[in-house]
Amino acid sequence: MSFSRGLIYPGNMYKGFFMQKREIRSNKLSPGSRLPPTSLLPDYVYFENSSSNPYLIRRIEELNKTASGNVEAKVVCFYRRRDISHTLIMLADKHAKEIEEESETTIEADLTDKQKHQLKHRELFLSRQYESLPATHIRGKCTVALLNETESVLSYLDKEDTFFYSLVYDPSVKTLLADKGEIRVGPRYQADIPEMLLEGESDEREESKLEVKVWDPNSPLTDRQIDQFLVVARAVGTFARALDCSSSVRQPSLHMSAAAASRDITLFHAMDTLYRHNYDLSSAISVLVPLGGPVLCRDEMEEWSASEASLFEEALEKYGKDFNDIRQDFLPWKSLTSIIEYYYMWKTTDRYVQQKRLKAAEAESKLKQVYIPTYSKPNPNQIPTSNGKPGAVNGTVGTTFQPQNTLLGRACESCYATQSHQWYSWGPPTMQCRLCATCWLYWKKYGGLKMPTQSEEEKLSPSPAAEDPRVRSHMSRQAMQGMPVRNTGSPKSAVKTRQAFFLHTTYFTKFARQVCKNTLRLRQAARRPFVPINYAAIRAECKMLLNS
Repeated sequence: MSFSRGLIYPGNMYKGFFMQKREIRSNKLSPGSRLPPTSLLPDYVYFENSSSNPYLIRRIEELNKTASGNVEAKVVCFYRRRDISHTLIMLADKHAKEIEEESETTIEADLTDKQKHQLKHRELFLSRQYESLPATHIRGKCTVALLNETESVLSYLDKEDTFFYSLVYDPSVKTLLADKGEIRVGPRYQADIPEMLLEGESDEREESKLEVKVWDPNSPLTDRQIDQFLVVARAVGTFARALDCSSSVRQPSLHMSAAAASRDITLFHAMDTLYRHNYDLSSAISVLVPLGGPVLCRDEMEEWSASEASLFEEALEKYGKDFNDIRQDFLPWKSLTSIIEYYYMWKTTDRYVQQKRLKAAEAESKLKQVYIPTYSKPNPNQIPTSNGKPGAVNGTVGTTFQPQNTLLGRACESCYATQSHQWYSWGPPTMQCRLCATCWLYWKKYGGLKMPTQSEEEKLSPSPAAEDPRVRSHMSRQAMQGMPVRNTGSPKSAVKTRQAFFLHTTYFTKFARQVCKNTLRLRQAARRPFVPINYAAIRAECKMLLNS
């Protein structure tokens, strides 16, 4: 038994792995048993909630021990494309096309059909939803990264267990939004540098939109004179707080008033006053103390009340640095600029340092490491074998297939392989589909088949066989519902036959549609198919028209 970086190895066989906050370590696994985790951070892991469904992808925030001694992980949820509606998928594809048009990386037209198909399995959607899951359901580790516009999308396919996201999904209201943590790189965020003006050339830019000079480093004053003026400005600010009733309540002591008067807002006002008066000390000092009394300069730290500061800390604990949500739910009467300015000033206070120490102590007391034992239970979807012959498929016990019938409808639904050391039933039991061990592992990790199905091939490269609208509509419904399509080698097997029928309309009904339009109101009736039509009134009107 050897131990290396949180791993337990009995020889070369995997036995288990440690789960750590901010670091999860494990070894590679054999295909078909467990997932081969990567070695990148942070803690993105696979959770298994169903033996037949793909793994859930979650980000671990905390590891907590329950009263019964079990370990639960507080996780952030990620959603796959198969988990959201078709309408939102169309919006996500539109967003991806806009990114491709503005980026200089590999565009979708350069990808093969197989790469386009597999790339969709790597796309995730972040959510703000939290949930607690048992740590024993962890099946391995993966990597999730924010989509990098400067990197080729093929880089995500080249790496095992690697996913990307660019949009945030809200499962409660079923909406997609761009991630606010987007990395602003690429040609969209580059500054446009204008050409240098020639001598004598006029500047046609609007001066109101340009920067304003507020300080001249080549002033006639010495550094000592400037420092003396700043001391006078602080003293005036301290005296102004002593005269102000609200300030005397917030800073009851002289020491607190002097500390508040020494903040940056006072110094900025003093330097701005010097610049506006051409660095004339006597003129600048007279402005600091006008006829109405000394000038009082306050920043956001002084303007906010104690209750507002408490609300801000509570909101920061809940939303983090999502200032839009903080303003919307906790401080709607504050402007976004005021909240952001207060945040960066709040980080310089002793209150922030104390909270940081408390959080560090709380983190030290929390569970940091948990051992995940080997998951050795057999998968219910495994197809048992005996004497090298395949046994039951999808639970149809007692059905034995002869070797000559192995190729007929028994190939892997993804790669069409006919031989595998282990087979897994896949899809509805009535379909009797199966996957080989490699494709089953791909299905569990990425939530799709490794190779495009026949329905997806029709969408990527339409063929003449798909020109029939009835065939095309049936196959699109299968693709949307995630139903497997049998790959038996016959082109007719891709479409399920249905009972044909037609609705026969009588001549009286056709006549009523034309002469009783006002009573029948076909448009309104079509929009409300479950509302009964008043046949008696229509029949009476038709009889009256026929008799006349």
